[in-house]
Amino acid sequence: MKNSKKQKAVKILKELKRRYPQAKVSLQSENIFQLLVAVILSAQCTDARVNIVTKELFKKYKNVDDFVLISQSKLEEEIHSTGFFRNKTKNIIATAKRIKDEFNGIVPDNMEDLLTFQGVARKTANIILYHGFGKNIGIAVDTHVFRVTGRLGIAGWKDPKKTEKELMVLFPRGSYGSLSDMIILFGRNICPARNPKCDMCPFVKICDYYKRVVSRT
Repeated sequence: MKNSKKQKAVKILKELKRRYPQAKVSLQSENIFQLLVAVILSAQCTDARVNIVTKELFKKYKNVDDFVLISQSKLEEEIHSTGFFRNKTKNIIATAKRIKDEFNGIVPDNMEDLLTFQGVARKTANIILYHGFGKNIGIAVDTHVFRVTGRLGIAGWKDPKKTEKELMVLFPRGSYGSLSDMIILFGRNICPARNPKCDMCPFVKICDYYKRVVSRT
């Protein structure tokens, strides 16, 4: 079949690698636990806002022990601007305590354990595993990855878990972590939710969204 999903995936990966050879997670951190905190904070919040908050937060609280000792009210105050700060505070402190008590203060390097922490879903776990441990276990599907792959027609619009499974079949395992980073950059720069820059997009010839919506307007 012309322009099958697999054929599309090959073209998309090749072009993304050409455009974003140095793609990496935009969240700033100095260690794996800080990265975990940053990813929890990024839920329903932009990475740019999280980086503003963590720039000061991580000067004061650098590791698991520091976050175990911080009070609920103090951390809420520190992360207030990221939104949903009460739940995020509870999740961060609970996670820090479990890592200290059950994992000897070390963030676990496997999906099973990571998913047992409050505030950690597959997206978060995939980011930690790839950027913290160099493991390509799955593909972190955030709003950009969900939107872009849906528009391109290589994944369904059902839900993030279904999208991840579809993408894992189409792309080589060694590309899982970097693929997410590259698509996120592409989503921000070329294919945002509103007013996508189709005139600048290298994928218009294979894009379902362009064929279905843009080319008919």
